[in-house]
Amino acid sequence: MNVVAKLPDAVVQRARADGETAWLDALGGLLAEVARNWQLDVGTVLHGGSESLVVEVTDAHGAPRVLKVGTPAADLAFEAKVFGIANGRGYAKLFAHDAERNALLLERLGAPLARIGLPAERQVEVIAGTLRAAWVPLAEDHGLMTGATKASWLAAFIDRMWTKLGGPCDSATRDRAIGFAEERRAAHDSNSAVLVHGDAHENNALTIAESQDVRCKFVDPDGLYAEPACDLAVPMRELNEALLADPVRLGRARCAMLAEITGVQERAIWQWGFMERVSTGLELLRIGMHEESRLMLAIADRLWGEPNP
Repeated sequence: MNVVAKLPDAVVQRARADGETAWLDALGGLLAEVARNWQLDVGTVLHGGSESLVVEVTDAHGAPRVLKVGTPAADLAFEAKVFGIANGRGYAKLFAHDAERNALLLERLGAPLARIGLPAERQVEVIAGTLRAAWVPLAEDHGLMTGATKASWLAAFIDRMWTKLGGPCDSATRDRAIGFAEERRAAHDSNSAVLVHGDAHENNALTIAESQDVRCKFVDPDGLYAEPACDLAVPMRELNEALLADPVRLGRARCAMLAEITGVQERAIWQWGFMERVSTGLELLRIGMHEESRLMLAIADRLWGEPNP
């Protein structure tokens, strides 16, 4: 199998942008080795991610599973820790982890939420409900990045990349995102922090095939120890076509809906969402996804002057 030819474009682009062409060249042999060690029959390469090969497999007992092999930049040992903490609560179940080959064997779920034909705001509702079920209270950080550290990282990344990329959005947009990051950094409270997925978008929410209604579990966790609002940043930044007619009014409505479903404060949701929108827009531009970046940052430029909820 020519694995690279079957990889999603986003995976190939990110690997090349990160200087990981050797990983791409070796991927076919690596896949064969992992499959042999775990006695797996390899099936279809799946799309939706940007930092790993994900492929349907069947184990030695005929059970359907998913094999994930990460790029060198994607530490799947960390993902394995997150899956272990969640233990199937709102997340795919983990069956095996090969640290040397950076591979995971996971529960196979249904189609991504993005592909089952639901309207954008219904997708946001399902993601919010899944997150609410998946927020595991933690008495300690378990070595996960805290929300305070994430906020500081976002501020530094936005400042650095905005300059490096030649100011692709309004400087006021950059400054507002950095200001929000400082407020969220200061708001971190270990007494109310939970396990946060960190990238809960519609392609990382996979449907539970046997359910009658729309229910999901998450894959591809970043894994944070943070306030729940941190997780609601991603449904705020995604599904942008549904916001284009009136980004301010529709963005406010989405924020209010997320707050109502989850009980999380609107102000925190709005701030995390704006920070993630700007940082993701800059990252998309860095890896060459120009049209996606333009849309993300254009909406940010429309929103920066809005007061906090």
